[in-house]
Amino acid sequence: MHLFETALERSRVRYGFYVAGYVVMPEHVHLLISEPERGTLASAVQAIKQSVARKLIGDNEHFWQARYYDFNVWTARKRIEKLRYIHRNPVKRGLVEKPEEWLWSSFRNYATGEEGVVEVESPWTGRKRERMGTVPRVRITKPFTAPP
Repeated sequence: MHLFETALERSRVRYGFYVAGYVVMPEHVHLLISEPERGTLASAVQAIKQSVARKLIGDNEHFWQARYYDFNVWTARKRIEKLRYIHRNPVKRGLVEKPEEWLWSSFRNYATGEEGVVEVESPWTGRKRERMGTVPRVRITKPFTAPP
C-alpha cells in the first residue's frame, strides 16, 4: 500500500495535479484528484499503475484491471460527499473501527494536518503555504471546501 502512495506522489509531482483525497484498500483504491496540468488524467493514472505493477510483478504480467472509473465532481457539496465516502470505506468494510486507524488514507491529514507520503490539498496545506508565503503548485479553478 505504501508502494501505491509513493507512485501517486511521484505522479502528482510529474503531472501537476492535486490530491484532494485518497484511500488505498486491499484490492482497490479511491482517488479524488484534479485534472493534471501536464498530460492527461489517463496518462497520470497509467503512470501510477505501471509504477506499482513493475515493482510488484515485473513488466510481463497483468496486475491492474484495464479500466478505471471516473466521476467529475463540480460542487463543494459533492466533494465533501466523495471525501466522506473515501475516508469511511475502511470502516464500512470492517478493516478498522475509525477512519483515523487506516494508515493508507488522506483522512489524518484532514483531521490533524498530519503529513504523509502524498501531499494532500487540504485546509492544513493551504495554511502551511500561507505561513511560508508560497502559492499552490497547481492551478485550482474552484476553491476547495473541506468536510466538517
